[in-house]
Amino acid sequence: MAVGTSSGIPSTPLLKDEVDIVIPTIRNLDFLEMWRPFFQPYHLIIVQDGDPRKTITVPDGFDYELYNRNDINRILGPKAACISFNDSTCRCFGFLVSKKKYVFTIDDDCFVAKDPSGKEINASEQHIKNLLSPSTPFFFNTLYDPYREGADFVRGYPFSLREGVPTAVSHGLWLNIPDYDAPTQLVKPHERNTRYVDAVITVPKGALFPMCGMNLAFNRELIGPAMYFGLMGDGQPIRRYDDMWAGWCVKVICDHLGLGVKTGLPYIWHSKASNPLVNLKKEYHGIHWQEEVIPFFQAVSLPKKCTTPQECYMELSKQVKEKLGKVDEYFNKLADAMVTWIEAWDELNPSEKLSNVSAE
Repeated sequence: MAVGTSSGIPSTPLLKDEVDIVIPTIRNLDFLEMWRPFFQPYHLIIVQDGDPRKTITVPDGFDYELYNRNDINRILGPKAACISFNDSTCRCFGFLVSKKKYVFTIDDDCFVAKDPSGKEINASEQHIKNLLSPSTPFFFNTLYDPYREGADFVRGYPFSLREGVPTAVSHGLWLNIPDYDAPTQLVKPHERNTRYVDAVITVPKGALFPMCGMNLAFNRELIGPAMYFGLMGDGQPIRRYDDMWAGWCVKVICDHLGLGVKTGLPYIWHSKASNPLVNLKKEYHGIHWQEEVIPFFQAVSLPKKCTTPQECYMELSKQVKEKLGKVDEYFNKLADAMVTWIEAWDELNPSEKLSNVSAE
């Protein structure tokens, strides 16, 4: 494990000592230069994918830890099998070893975006603001986030629900290259997202959503144990569904525990369009299986006795094996990996206080 040090900068960012930024990568992290004004005050956890013999360089002045596959094997031992190889899914190892309350994860092909006025967007700050303000999953506010400056609850919104619930997940969006699947990439190869929507909304209870891991933040104490990106990459029949899987699991658990998920701001600039033909090969099984997987998550029911994300996730793993194991043997392996993940989480976080939330 490589460790870097930081130099002080004059500004005092939000929650400076309570946020880790997790970055999966296979290349030198030159992209951090653009993020320096926003990321330098924070601690970075860099998870190197691929050949651990390759040297990854990080620009000077950042406070970081760099883990490669050898480190993962050394720290987790046999449980390292639950961390995928040759896939950005490896980022969830950073979630395991983080000791901070909040985590912001971003891909290395994502750059600082600008709002319509030309001002650079401080994505980390916006994510933190999202996580620090309540969510409203039980009743939709037509003016979107009522807690933003200049907004409020509209007429007819129940006063008993205006306090909101804690926000567990902040899901950011992207300008330039959209997060499309391979078939959509193939039919719209030149499409770019140029539309900046100045809004944050709560995803309603009971609604699933496609979670993208390239611009994502979450409250690790509230939902961290459920933020597992599954078994993908080398040796697995599916890729590019890692963040989708995590998002579906997280959402049904948030719904059960009475927690909120926000989506919208902040935007990042996504610069790299992956090859749609390569992606189609990676996504093939996922495109087919999701027609079974999504109805499964829509019908999931967690017992009231499950009052922590760990308990919810272990129960979910049982249901995955029972219901989705019939779809393909892969889901039995995935269910076993979900159990291993929770075991690894508890092993690396033995003194972590369980979230004080109750089931709805």
